[in-house]
Amino acid sequence: MIAIIDYGAGNLSSVKKALDYLGAENEITKDRDRILSASHVILPGVGSFGDAMESMQRRGLVETVKQAACEKPFLGICLGLQLLFEESEESEGVKGLGLLGGRIKAIPRVDGLKVPHMGWNSVSVKQQDGIFSGIDDGSYFYFVHSFYLDGADSDAVAGTTEYGVNIECAVQRGNLCATQFHPEKSGAVGLKLLRNFIEMGV
Repeated sequence: MIAIIDYGAGNLSSVKKALDYLGAENEITKDRDRILSASHVILPGVGSFGDAMESMQRRGLVETVKQAACEKPFLGICLGLQLLFEESEESEGVKGLGLLGGRIKAIPRVDGLKVPHMGWNSVSVKQQDGIFSGIDDGSYFYFVHSFYLDGADSDAVAGTTEYGVNIECAVQRGNLCATQFHPEKSGAVGLKLLRNFIEMGV
């Protein structure tokens, strides 16, 4: 069973719908025992870094998420990627989960770039296994975000894209992985990535 963590952020139902389509048993839950007994865990989310961390703390989920991320296949999506890191320019002074090294920065508002970045971008695949197994380099995924990952450990960067700056848009270290883009909104290639995740640890 795949646990989709409910910590008060948006985008839960679209992830569930994609998993249902793939025939994967799943549930949206904020229950610690259900999360830690799941075979796989997904941390989705759309919203503010600071609000998300406050909500996670208020619900007593911080240590649960950290434990799940260390023990089983774990996928962060969009805000769920950003929360895995130490801090974000969006919410100065708020500490993230700190599971990976790196900083979340604001997309610079230069050269006529629209922020938030919304739309399809090609991804340069840096790791050909795990969640990107069987996915072509340069495949297009759907993005909606105003902040991006920069300075992650090089061995953890699984994919990059360009939107005014180089964006480290996917990370993977062992069974811990995350994407800035939304695989559940990225058509067939996104479903392939989710299926790869489902098959991790099987």
